[in-house]
Amino acid sequence: MNNYYNQLIIGSGFAGLCAAIKLKQEGENNFLILERNNHLGGTWHDNDYPGAACDVESHLYSFSFEPNPDWSRAFSPQKEILHYMEHCVEKYDLLKHIQLNCNITKAVFNEPDGTWEVETNSKKKYTAKVLISCAGGLSQPSYPDIKGIASFKGNLFHSAKWDKNCVFANKTVAVIGTGASAIQIVPAIAPEVKQLYLFQRTAPWIIPKPDKEISSLRKWLYNHLPFVQQLHRKRLYWQHEAMALAFIKQPNLLKLFS
Repeated sequence: MNNYYNQLIIGSGFAGLCAAIKLKQEGENNFLILERNNHLGGTWHDNDYPGAACDVESHLYSFSFEPNPDWSRAFSPQKEILHYMEHCVEKYDLLKHIQLNCNITKAVFNEPDGTWEVETNSKKKYTAKVLISCAGGLSQPSYPDIKGIASFKGNLFHSAKWDKNCVFANKTVAVIGTGASAIQIVPAIAPEVKQLYLFQRTAPWIIPKPDKEISSLRKWLYNHLPFVQQLHRKRLYWQHEAMALAFIKQPNLLKLFS
C-alpha cells in the first residue's frame, strides 16, 4: 500500500519530536511526521519576534531524557531552543521521518479496517494505523475582530508571523494583548519606537524573571557531573508545582516567589 505507515504524527514541535523519539526507542520505524511549515520546530520556528525566549527555565523546558548542559541562559532565547530541537532530530535520526511543507486538510477514520485516511494540501494521501495529533493548541494565529482592521493602511501582523522588514524607528506602534508574547516584545521594541500604545483586556499576573547567564563553572558541572543538573531540574519542577497552588487558589501568594 502506498504511503502506508504504522503511525502518522501531526507537527514537529516538542510534542511531535518526543512522540517520534519514543516510537524509535520502542523499535518502531515505520512512522512519519507531517509538518506544514518549511522547517521543523513548531512554536519555536514560528515565533521569532524580538525578545522571543522561553518563560520557563530551559533546564526544565527540555526533554528529561535529553538534558542540555550548555544552555547559555536560565531562560534561553528562541534560536537556542530551536537549535536544541534540531540537535534532537539529528541525534535520534528523525530527519528521514519528517515531511515538510505538508499541511493536513482532511483526516477520516476508516472504521471497517481500522485505519486513518489522511489528505494534504498537495492532495497527497497517507494511510496509517494510528494518527497522533501534536498540532499544538496555539499553532494557529488568532486575530482580533476589530471593526475597520481590514482597511488599516499601516503595517499589521501577528507576533507569530513577525514582519522582519518592518522598521519601528520613529513610528507609533500599538500592541494588542498583554500575554506572554507581548511581555517579551514590548520591552524589546520600546526603545526604538516614537510612541507605543499597549491595549489589554485583562491584566496578567507578572512576577520577576530571574534570567541570567549561566556561568562556565555551572556548565562544567552539568557536563561532568550530570546528577547536579538532574537535581537542579527536580528543584525547578517542584518549585513550579508549588506555584500552581498560588495560580489556582490565591494569586496573592505569588508574592512569595518574587
